[in-house]
Amino acid sequence: MTKPKPQLKSPCVNVCLLNDEDVCVGCYRTGKEISQWGSLNKASQQAVMKKVREREAKSHFVSD
Repeated sequence: MTKPKPQLKSPCVNVCLLNDEDVCVGCYRTGKEISQWGSLNKASQQAVMKKVREREAKSHFVSD
């Protein structure tokens, strides 16, 4: 049995560094979200992406 392909493109930007809150400073996913990404269905990936956008908006690395 083969593993299903992710429905959404990974937000990974190859800057892999988890901060003290276990959130990657490159893609804004938690360590758990990163490790589970490939096994998530499309709806779950979309939910993660919503959290990613929220974390990114709160980040001091992103300006309006």
